[in-house]
Amino acid sequence: MIGDSRWGIRLAHAILILGILIVAFPLYYVFIASTHAGPDIVRPPMPLTPGGRFIENYRAAFFEGAANLGGVPVWRLLLNTAIMALGIAVGKIVISITSAYAIVFFRFPGRMVFFWIIFVTLMLPVEVRILPTYKVMVDLKLIDTYTGLILPLIASATATLLFRQFFLTIPGELVEAARIDGAGPFKFFKDILLPLSKSNIAALFVILFIYGWTQYLWPLLMTNQAEMNTIVIALRKMVSFVDHGTPWHIVMVTCVLAILPPVLVVVLMQRAFVRGLVETEK
Repeated sequence: MIGDSRWGIRLAHAILILGILIVAFPLYYVFIASTHAGPDIVRPPMPLTPGGRFIENYRAAFFEGAANLGGVPVWRLLLNTAIMALGIAVGKIVISITSAYAIVFFRFPGRMVFFWIIFVTLMLPVEVRILPTYKVMVDLKLIDTYTGLILPLIASATATLLFRQFFLTIPGELVEAARIDGAGPFKFFKDILLPLSKSNIAALFVILFIYGWTQYLWPLLMTNQAEMNTIVIALRKMVSFVDHGTPWHIVMVTCVLAILPPVLVVVLMQRAFVRGLVETEK
């Protein structure tokens, strides 16, 4: 095996380092560009060492924003995106875990029919149903609102399926013991199922938060006012068709700030995320 020899270990480390460099260099390039003035970025070759405008560029972007966005500061864009991403992640988890709980632990006519209806929606992403969904949002006057950004995206057949498969592994004896101890449906859900599902919830939260953070098409349709733009939409609007019309230093700062929240979520929840994906014994 490759790990049994000294040269094999060195080769594995060399490949790993090369992969890290390939992935990290564009991020490093963006950070370096965010510390230079706009003309320095578009004038080749751009320096590969930090410039002297770190504080000025980040202050201008965070509190003043770009002129082609109407002066909306980046903190407002980050706030909009964070509210949308958190709303989607929490909403998907709440709806999915409660629907899976009802399907697995309650006996009512047509419960499997409802499950398969939920499952079939995997073949109907937002892009397929975008016109009728947009029409509903317009009729409800939810354009340029956080509710309009979040509500159509919070149903998740994937998360419902994952919670259902986990709940099916719960021993029947545990359910019977809870019933004998006088635990009702809500108490059983709160005191037993939720603690057992922490790892799954953490793993799904990371995935769904990044899913919400990187949304492009739906926020593009749902936001007309610059103050309601998400960070991804704002980045696209900052870039002009001509270089001299694009504040590249502000764009690069915005890119760095847009990357940080998802990275922090992954780093802070890394252990719970991995445990939720690989843990088999519940």
